[in-house]
Amino acid sequence: MDEILISSCFLKNDHAKEIIPYGSGHINKTYLVNSVRGNTFLLQQINNNIFTDVDSLMRNIDLITSYIKCHYPTKTTLEIIKTIENKLYLSTNDGYYRGYKFINNSTSIDIVTDPNDMYICGKGFGEFLLMLADFDAKLLKETIPNFHNTESRFTDFMLTCKKDVKNRVSLCKEEIEFVTSRKKYCSRIISLLNSGEMPYRVTHNDTKINNILLDKDTHEILSVIDLDTVMPGSVCYDFGDSIRAGCNSAAEDEKDLSKVNFMIEFFKSYARGYLEQTKNKLTKTEIDNLAFSGILMTYECGMRFLTDYLNGDTYFKTTRPNQNLDRARNQFKLVSDMEKLLPEMEEYIASICK
Repeated sequence: MDEILISSCFLKNDHAKEIIPYGSGHINKTYLVNSVRGNTFLLQQINNNIFTDVDSLMRNIDLITSYIKCHYPTKTTLEIIKTIENKLYLSTNDGYYRGYKFINNSTSIDIVTDPNDMYICGKGFGEFLLMLADFDAKLLKETIPNFHNTESRFTDFMLTCKKDVKNRVSLCKEEIEFVTSRKKYCSRIISLLNSGEMPYRVTHNDTKINNILLDKDTHEILSVIDLDTVMPGSVCYDFGDSIRAGCNSAAEDEKDLSKVNFMIEFFKSYARGYLEQTKNKLTKTEIDNLAFSGILMTYECGMRFLTDYLNGDTYFKTTRPNQNLDRARNQFKLVSDMEKLLPEMEEYIASICK
């Protein structure tokens, strides 16, 4: 379908002049739209193969962004452009489309290169949690059911090992043993949520540094973006996934594990930025589990990579043989490093929160 025609469905008394592919995202297709009257906005085709309930997805984003805009009017946030029929998205035979106001003079950091990057990342996602700390997370729907339910991920993993559809189990017995020997990790956060000892909060669930927009000139934090995976969950999911993504000394698929090390100074910088914003809002149970959450989310991600490898590489995109196996080994090396450093990580978090 013609993107020019589609984009015009979001422009009242105006129409699109040019459309340019925009950004580096792998899930949704994004375009920068310039209109005849000088308006600029982002048009996205939503990947409904991953986000099957588009209605709930867009309702979640609308609830979150409207809440921030109402309660923190001086803060920048994503802002949905409704269709000319006043709907949150456009449904066509070609798929589902949405519009966002373009945030001018903004940039992002794609790769963490020093501890200060992690401080910015921690501060940004800490501000996001703080702004939504009093929002009722139960109002949100799960856009990807059981996304961070590690118990469910473990069940899927064991079933995959049993089926062994690609006859690969014999090639990674050591990695399978690594996962099964740490089964106890899977229930820790889920049990605390289910018992009510840990509160459900609004969680972002994709807390990479490039999901924080910065002012090009001042480098101040503008907004957290990419809200498709915003769901009810544990603060540990967001904290732990940032640690997993940002504290690795090597690329995620590095084959040489001697190059893969957990950088504890990066962890400390993130924790400082995050807790400067949130320590007065988090419960003791949440704070006590933050250091462990880095282990949990890295373990879960490694298990997902290994599951996909055993299934024949059907979920994560690969560009070479055994890439998912290398990714899994990479994550498990980080888990081993963090297990040794856990007391130091816990002590540092406790020192910030005194």
